[in-house]
Amino acid sequence: MNPIDLTLAELSARLAAKDVSSAEVTAACLERIRATDALLGAFLFVDETGAMTHAQAADERRAAGRARGPLDGVPLALKDIFCTEGIPTTCGSKILDGFVPPYDSTHVRRLKDAGAVLLGKLNMDEFAMGSSNETSAFGPCRNPWDTSRTPGGSSGGSAAAVAARQCFATLGTDTGGSIRQPAAFSGVTGLKPTYGRCSRYGVIAFASSLDQVGPFGRTAEDCALVLQAIAGKDPMDSTSLDAPVPDWAAGMKGASVKGMRLGVPKEYFVEGLDPEVEKAVREAMRLLEELGATLVPVELPHTEYGISTYYVVAPAECSSNLARFDGVRYGMSKREEGALREMYFRTRAEGFGPEVKRRIMIGTYALSSGYYDAYYLRAQKVRTLIKRDFDEAFQMVDAIVTPTTPGVAFRLGERTEDPLQMYLADVFTLACNLAGLPGMSVPCGFSSNGLPIGLQILGKPLDEASLFRVGGAYQAATDWHTRAPRIG
Repeated sequence: MNPIDLTLAELSARLAAKDVSSAEVTAACLERIRATDALLGAFLFVDETGAMTHAQAADERRAAGRARGPLDGVPLALKDIFCTEGIPTTCGSKILDGFVPPYDSTHVRRLKDAGAVLLGKLNMDEFAMGSSNETSAFGPCRNPWDTSRTPGGSSGGSAAAVAARQCFATLGTDTGGSIRQPAAFSGVTGLKPTYGRCSRYGVIAFASSLDQVGPFGRTAEDCALVLQAIAGKDPMDSTSLDAPVPDWAAGMKGASVKGMRLGVPKEYFVEGLDPEVEKAVREAMRLLEELGATLVPVELPHTEYGISTYYVVAPAECSSNLARFDGVRYGMSKREEGALREMYFRTRAEGFGPEVKRRIMIGTYALSSGYYDAYYLRAQKVRTLIKRDFDEAFQMVDAIVTPTTPGVAFRLGERTEDPLQMYLADVFTLACNLAGLPGMSVPCGFSSNGLPIGLQILGKPLDEASLFRVGGAYQAATDWHTRAPRIG
């Protein structure tokens, strides 16, 4: 078997047994990137020299009996939103083209400490604002299952790289579904942890009360191994939670859903849901029931207000966070002769793309004098009601199962002129962020034209273990996650 076809967990076991070396596997990943990425556009930067250097160091540690754990020597890649010392970080935007951070994000540092081999930086929607990876200033990423279609967004490159077997896992960020939606579109597993489970230090901010870092992998177990390395309290981020980090992968051994109560909200099975998606998701629920779970109807009555609430809160926070990109301290700067005010205007006008400008203007308006109470404050009150819905549902069930997306991956260019239709791609995922919950998407089937479909599993705060339990049991009984696109 070609080593790139292994799961992360399988590769980790092979490395531990010394059946394969990190240098061999890393070289295979780099060759795969060279063979496929001109078509896919998943990578914005590939660090071949650094990757091979770290792979050889991992092999030397293992030979000396000093392996650092399950990620030591495993090739991974990062969404280009994470600061990486000495390596460009663009956030998919021209305004940061050429920016090289002087430090690593907490997640990068923890992955390096775990011995992971970092291959490079992955394509994304500009400043994580988008649902199709088409707002990237460096061109779109393409779906490995059908290159005329989107891999999802904003973490499109992170999902596509795992699906295309370019690496074994990746990191992304999820503000309103930007891990789970591309995971569903690309046929991989993606996890958005509880808000605060992972630090946000060194992650370029979009909406600070919503952003959360999480892994993509081929299986729930792969995601558990990566989350294990990056989770935990960080003194550099006051919003990171001081909560124990369980050994999720160990807890998945022999995972069973027997005795679990899984909620099924009627609000996620509504008009506009693709019949093929609904069929695949209901079949997945039926299988979970056969495996011993009990399906329980639950109500989340404020779900219909989720998208309106999100598109007030998120743009408001982005308008504040993106004020720092002014051409003075880092990134693009239009310092031609003229006053400071002109420099600000030209830098931001030329550096930001249309979607980012749209959200900055919406957010600035929502926060402006006379409108703050009518928009932002009211949205925060509705956000509380959405969270309360979940709190009440979780008094009756252990987890909630829904479709991840209302449809399968759409064609590139299909929704770029219709922002509302683009925003609706995240209609089933963003309530999870508003409530600060953990959520996972696992592959659960394919459409008649061969496009992946995702099952979403939502859990109680800090109960990622239940998501891994459900995802692990489901994947032990199915093979959707083992299928790979034919590309390259």
